Amino acid sequence: MKVLVTGATGQLGRDMVRRLRLKKIPCLGAGSETFDLKDREETFSAVRAYRPDAVIHCAAYTAVDKAEEDRELCRAVNADGTRNVAMACREAGAKLLYLSTDYVFGGDGEDPYEADSPRRPLNQYGLTKALGEDAVREILDRYFIIRTSWLFGKGGNNFLETILWLGSRGGQIPVVSEQIGSPTYTADLAELLAAMLFSDRHGIYHAANEGFCSRAEFAREILRQAGFSADVRPIASDEYPTLAKRPLNSRLSKASLDTGGFSRLPPWQDALARCLAADDIRPSL
Repeated sequence: MKVLVTGATGQLGRDMVRRLRLKKIPCLGAGSETFDLKDREETFSAVRAYRPDAVIHCAAYTAVDKAEEDRELCRAVNADGTRNVAMACREAGAKLLYLSTDYVFGGDGEDPYEADSPRRPLNQYGLTKALGEDAVREILDRYFIIRTSWLFGKGGNNFLETILWLGSRGGQIPVVSEQIGSPTYTADLAELLAAMLFSDRHGIYHAANEGFCSRAEFAREILRQAGFSADVRPIASDEYPTLAKRPLNSRLSKASLDTGGFSRLPPWQDALARCLAADDIRPSL
């Protein structure tokens, strides 16, 4: 088994490469300097050169607000780039694990979204990730589409790092309380993806750490576990306007993991504690 990991310089990509190497699985971590996935020939050439048995496609345009203004680039990476990767996998006979997002859903109601729930993205990022899903399903038979939510990990530019930095300064931190979902530790998700490499139970899966919380509750638990005295002030979404509209309900049902015979991820509070114990997650003071 040889694995090509795209987006290897991102927080999930780094943890994915680290996990594969710990498991002694040959892998190549590819960043934008390795090949430009927006360029079909570069993508095909890179896959032909390495000849992977599987590709874990972590690379994505993830600047959600900026995507509303930079629509062409966002689509070129998330939709067209994913199509290039899928076509290269088809030529190579490689299976594809494509990382998608809770943002493909509209965020209505309070029930967790199932893997086959109708999609209704509210923003350009969600739309382009949904188009990426469509390309994978159209081109390949051997694929995993893994929708996840609220990623956090070591050394990433994410919600956890922001709250730690703000918490180190003290005072009160306003955080939206209406958005509900599941924080997902990249190291735990990487372990699941490694298990999927050796499975033929292809399809669409939802993967996030167990349990649901609001953004404000997540922030409060980060501060508590980190030992900061700063306080969280819950606010409504309209008090923190953004270019991109976010879904209020990002709950993902993990029943698809049960059906596929995969283990669920641990509770998000436990995942947070393990992440905070890592040396490179503390804020720079």
